[in-house]
Amino acid sequence: MKIRSLSFLTVVFVLLAFTANAQLTGSAHDFHSLTWNTSGEICLPCHTPHNGSTTLSDAPLWNHAATSSTFTLYSSGTMNATMGQPTGVSKLCLSCHDGSVALDSYGGTSGTTYVTGGTNFGTDLTNDHPISISYTAALATADGELHDPTTTLSGLSTTGNIDDDMLFGTAHDKLECSSCHDVHNSGNHGGLLVKSNAASALCITCHNK
Repeated sequence: MKIRSLSFLTVVFVLLAFTANAQLTGSAHDFHSLTWNTSGEICLPCHTPHNGSTTLSDAPLWNHAATSSTFTLYSSGTMNATMGQPTGVSKLCLSCHDGSVALDSYGGTSGTTYVTGGTNFGTDLTNDHPISISYTAALATADGELHDPTTTLSGLSTTGNIDDDMLFGTAHDKLECSSCHDVHNSGNHGGLLVKSNAASALCITCHNK
């Protein structure tokens, strides 16, 4: 049973890797040919088929070092959501994009190559869209300018609502980095967006403007 289970997981990982490779190639997350990636593998800097980390949530077979930073959060007098430190998949994103963890810190090694430029957000997130907030029907009602995520179609599938397709966590209510950005570039949109933002289409998926 154990051998059969491991074989199944390996097959699943290979299939996911093949699918991801078809979209990742040539994208901002195509790391396979960069000098610091001595493995030459496109998935390995983030995922591993064996011995993945079990300490992070929303981290399938995770292979990268995690950030331990404390972040300064976005705040606004008009925001009805409650802010907290980044969690879940957003913490995975920030494990490169906060500039404190090297891109090549994976597989148990400590790297020296860091994200630079505009995609290095540092630990000051005061000028960035809030993440790791609970986006619920109650929040939409309290805010008055958000669509109800439980009844509003996401546009990412034919029948899925925002909470089905764009929110995370066990309750499907957490707005995270991956609510707007697809790290695997499945849709081939600029900026690794989950959908086109032409005419602000991505923004007004959630914002009732």
